[in-house]
Amino acid sequence: MANPTLQQPSFLLANLKADATTKPLLQRCQDLVKIIDEYPAKELHLIFPWLVECVFGSLDGVIAGWNLRLLHSRSNEYNIVMDFLNPSGPMMKLVYKLQAEEYKYEIPINYLPGPVKACIQEGVLPDCPLFHNKLQFPLSGLLTLNIAFNPFEFFMFNFAYCLISPKNYPPGQYGSSTDSAYFVLVDTYLKYFLPTEGSVPPSPFSDSRGSVSAPSPRSSSVSFASYGIHSPSLLKHHIFHQPSVNADPAAQEIWRSETLLQMFVEIWLHHYSLEMYQKLQSPQEPFSPTEEHVLVVRLLVKHVHAFSNSLKPEQLSSSPSAHSHTHTSPLEEFKRVVVQRFVHQKLYLFLQHCFGHWPLDASFRAVLETWLSYIQPWRYTGEKPNPQPDQNRTVPEKWESFVHENLLMYTKLFQVFLNRAVRTDLVNAKNALMVFRVAKVFAQPNLAEMTQKGEQLFLEPEHVLHHRQPRGYLTPGQGGSYLSSRQRVVTDMVFKVKSHVYGLEGQDCQYKQMFGTELRGAVMKLIQIIVQARQTAKRISDHSSEVAANKSFLSWFGLGASDLNHSFPGAEPEETGEYLKKTHEFLDRALENLCQIFKLNQGQLNQLISNLGSLEDDGNSKQLPDCVQSENGLILTDLGRRQIINGLRRFDIHYQGDPELQPIRSYENALLVRLFYRISSLINERFGRHMNALCSRPDFLGRLGRHYLTNLDSSTKLKHSPMSRHVLERSQRPKLSLRPLASYRTILLLLLFYVFGALLSLGPISSTVLLLASGFLYGLLMTLFADKLKTH
Repeated sequence: MANPTLQQPSFLLANLKADATTKPLLQRCQDLVKIIDEYPAKELHLIFPWLVECVFGSLDGVIAGWNLRLLHSRSNEYNIVMDFLNPSGPMMKLVYKLQAEEYKYEIPINYLPGPVKACIQEGVLPDCPLFHNKLQFPLSGLLTLNIAFNPFEFFMFNFAYCLISPKNYPPGQYGSSTDSAYFVLVDTYLKYFLPTEGSVPPSPFSDSRGSVSAPSPRSSSVSFASYGIHSPSLLKHHIFHQPSVNADPAAQEIWRSETLLQMFVEIWLHHYSLEMYQKLQSPQEPFSPTEEHVLVVRLLVKHVHAFSNSLKPEQLSSSPSAHSHTHTSPLEEFKRVVVQRFVHQKLYLFLQHCFGHWPLDASFRAVLETWLSYIQPWRYTGEKPNPQPDQNRTVPEKWESFVHENLLMYTKLFQVFLNRAVRTDLVNAKNALMVFRVAKVFAQPNLAEMTQKGEQLFLEPEHVLHHRQPRGYLTPGQGGSYLSSRQRVVTDMVFKVKSHVYGLEGQDCQYKQMFGTELRGAVMKLIQIIVQARQTAKRISDHSSEVAANKSFLSWFGLGASDLNHSFPGAEPEETGEYLKKTHEFLDRALENLCQIFKLNQGQLNQLISNLGSLEDDGNSKQLPDCVQSENGLILTDLGRRQIINGLRRFDIHYQGDPELQPIRSYENALLVRLFYRISSLINERFGRHMNALCSRPDFLGRLGRHYLTNLDSSTKLKHSPMSRHVLERSQRPKLSLRPLASYRTILLLLLFYVFGALLSLGPISSTVLLLASGFLYGLLMTLFADKLKTH
């Protein structure tokens, strides 16, 4: 991927490739340390792209590299890899050594984020200055456009892309969690290049080319020649580009901090363009982040907050214009604008996509916690934790401007979460926990008031809004420069809030208030579902207790609860005992927090709970889900689907095929089941017409025949199941069934009966005649008194 210049064959590279297949990792790393120390940059330049690919894998995922996402601390190679890739380790020393020269390394634009690639292909300058003045034109045409990165950018691009590149993991192994080498390295790089204390350690090699110049204003259409190969590199001067600042050694090093952050944000978050989102268009190949990806994004969010909050109090409280460039270091100024300028917009689009496309299961917790981490920057101030519980901690007034400038992060995403919550099974303790977490965060004292005030500011009329677009608040995409906030501070909060909302949603957006009437109705709907889920959890718990109480040794003989059809549908194995208690606790506390956030009347809430409770007591849970009758049976409505999802109502699901062909149960003898099935099939096939004629008679003989040859209880149950009319009619045909005789329970009872007969001096024939006579007499009496029994 190096520049296509004339190069001599590298014997060093050939030897390293040969060693990669024969030597263990420890010896290879030791050899590389010596090579990096002893060889000149000219030789190291030839091995650098290959080495990066060996470590992080190829961009197309074919080469796995060192599998950093699967490497855990319990592995023998973990410490070797961490020492080699440490920010002060040999690999970074190689990067700095090459950085001191003019070397560039190319990346095909196909691997750039979708919106960035689209801008380049359309001839438009990308928003992020990281990609400015780096386009390379190959001789073969525009089909293989490349971006030329310096060594540090090339290294960080491959490191960031390692998280999202497709990997063919071995069977049984998946993307790693928070204790993998990759996750720990991300955390290490963030702490090193975005320090909360002190400054970034200087590079061991002098580099006058490693600084970043201010981004040029974006034009609607820029020709490729304007930022082609002959244009000067963007990284020629520091972004502040002021003599007084450049005298500070920190000004020569902060370009690495900015490069690292921009690379992480672009590769991990910038997969959804603002224009496409505002036009409600879906990308042709939508990017779907994994849970591991989201966990790394959350780590980034938390550290960016900590980095920003480490700004010195005197610089945070004063206006930027009050400071001369001599007193404010570039790193401190970077902290001031890092969240709003670099992270805010792309993270909003990323979360918006995840909220709308993530499956309705417990894995959404990673996305949820990333969102909650961003909207609570006060949790990452580095101050000693308050002994008060989280619920009683008041959000300090100084965070009001952050809430207003990120209003959609609070209001719009809360509404999207609300739409998810009403479609989620809240009986599941993990889903109930997520609802509780959101309600708990928004119930923090002062936060709801700040959010409501931000909405009021947005709704205030501002007639001159479009005529007062100061350069001080423009985003980089609109042409704003990095230091524009130092030149002019926008003090009008109305303008700030409107700029934030219109910038993300468009000028013609229809804003829905979080504390408006429409959303209040949606909250009441969620509360109703929460109450119903609590009652469902209690019912499942009671049912589980009954089943546990009925279990005994005799269940092996079929005397216990053996009918699988009576198990509660949709209940997961974990939704028992302690889990259901947790569900009830989470939902109770979520109700309290929602009432606190939206100032709901406790009397109305109690009335709602009592009304739903009375409906449950009246047997509402035993009713069928809402459905309509058709020629093919019952069809669920949308209301019926929600009732089933939340466990409010259910069908009595039963076996709908031939009862004789049910799977052989554990309490049945397989040999006897098959034998009796053949016998009954022969009898039913030969005498089926006679059975139908007998059971069709309206007199006493017809009723007696129906008692022995049909299962009226089963037919009644099947009417309450979603089945076709033809299946119901087939199940009601009279036939002889001998399968009950194959049950171990029946065999045991018959054995006991014959033993008892033997004790009374009755032979087998006499006992059999007595048994048949008793069965006939029982059927006769049941037929005679059937009507009276139904009445009672």
